[in-house]
Amino acid sequence: MTYPSIFNDVIGPVMRGPSSSHCAASLRIGRLCRDLMEGDIRHILIEFDPNGSLATTHESQGSDMGLFGGFLGWEAHDERLPESRTAIVEAGIEMDIRIVDIQASHPNTYKITLKNAQEEHTVIALSTGGGMIEVIEIDGAVVSMAGDFYEMLIYTDTPDAVLDHLKNSISYEEIKVRTGTSTFLHVRTTTEIPDKMVAEIVHLTEVTAVKRLAPVLPVLSRKSLTVPFITCDEMLAYNADKQLKLWQLAAEYESARGDMSPEAVFEKMRNIVSIMRAAVDSGLKGTKYDDRILGAQSVSFVMEMQKGTLIGADILNRIIAYVSAIMEVKSSMGVIVAAPTAGSCGALPGTVLAAGASLGLSDDDIVKGMLAAGLIGVFIAAHATFAAEVGGCQAECGSGSGMAAAALVSMAGGNLNQSLSAASMALQNSFGMVCDPIANRVEAPCLGKNVMAATNALSCANMALAGYNHLIPLDEVIDAMSKVGHSIPNELRCTGLGGLSATKTARDLEVKMSGGGGMTAEDVHRRFKIC
Repeated sequence: MTYPSIFNDVIGPVMRGPSSSHCAASLRIGRLCRDLMEGDIRHILIEFDPNGSLATTHESQGSDMGLFGGFLGWEAHDERLPESRTAIVEAGIEMDIRIVDIQASHPNTYKITLKNAQEEHTVIALSTGGGMIEVIEIDGAVVSMAGDFYEMLIYTDTPDAVLDHLKNSISYEEIKVRTGTSTFLHVRTTTEIPDKMVAEIVHLTEVTAVKRLAPVLPVLSRKSLTVPFITCDEMLAYNADKQLKLWQLAAEYESARGDMSPEAVFEKMRNIVSIMRAAVDSGLKGTKYDDRILGAQSVSFVMEMQKGTLIGADILNRIIAYVSAIMEVKSSMGVIVAAPTAGSCGALPGTVLAAGASLGLSDDDIVKGMLAAGLIGVFIAAHATFAAEVGGCQAECGSGSGMAAAALVSMAGGNLNQSLSAASMALQNSFGMVCDPIANRVEAPCLGKNVMAATNALSCANMALAGYNHLIPLDEVIDAMSKVGHSIPNELRCTGLGGLSATKTARDLEVKMSGGGGMTAEDVHRRFKIC
């Protein structure tokens, strides 16, 4: 199996935009497409399946914006992203987006055809949740790329001859022959192959082209990758004679997964926490952005809290303010950390940072809490999903709640078993949560669900600290959570076709938010009728 990284799959990416599944993932796909075309793209055809989630959400939730930014070579946190459509036009790239039956088996499937004057390539890729991706096909050949290796594609009609040369000249993790509409050798490495060596390959008479695709994830993989554990039960067995805390186990796991020292893991998380804190600070100052449904509500919440208008609950009210602030930064295209997703970016950081402030904890204590949360997220990523398109909002806010509950117990001085108990209870309480964004914007009911996830985390943390019995072990809860998620109807999994999304007010808001883009009430009605 593949082993999730805390910084790839769980706490990250650092990004702008409403949805990690849409914005960050599509940007990463676009970056790989750009590399495949060596930066020279003149025409792009993008196809979405009518039965998937992207057919109805690609524009409003940022897939188009992310793709365009990726085609231009930008990062997921680039401040120019809101203007990526204009930048694509200015770059002279022709765009064509179609809703076509491409027989997609995954709800977040991108089929992209790229052309310039000399060549044409086709890429099929998936957004798998939380900004993670998988390229599953290039030029008709089956591949599997997650963006965590250096990938080199050597196009040739005589792969065996080229293969003999490569085996004697480069260090690689894997080489495979791929055949589709053309044949290429797929070379996977953990370090970039030097330009001089690539030039030698290009000049081989059997080679027609060489394409180099750079990694798009912060933590790379390797063929010999092993981790000390990948389930909660395995972690407990590993820890039987060590008596490590949850955050220490997280550091050991990520140290093995990312081939870095535990100290480097800790400092990497410290940097992530500083970005989260900056989002809270920015949100509480007030945010502005035209293309949004909700305004800056966290500012007035804090004012009323300070005036004593609200029902007294210091830590809870601070959590609500922090969660709201982060969500508002996301909705105003500010920089946030998807933790574990952009749609649920407020619950975990808002809870941990607010609790840290209320309890007077140090930065190190908060980093430890976030590491503890990250390891719970690893177990979820490995055995369930963070994608609302696959598992509903329980996959996003539910996961964030379970992670936050474990973090709070750790920060409050609870033991390992209490942290696992809190995570188990918080996840159990989240089963069946649907994803039904109003007007196809990741704002409402997303804000409320983030706040609910955070308050659920606080309640479950205190219940665990008080010795409440969680009954079902965390591994079993995660397995059940995955099965429940797949049972949620398609229209309630981020398609904008059910729940609150399907109300008259939501449809009217969607028309209003189109901003004169040509959408009418009839267009919205037709979409619901067809789907």
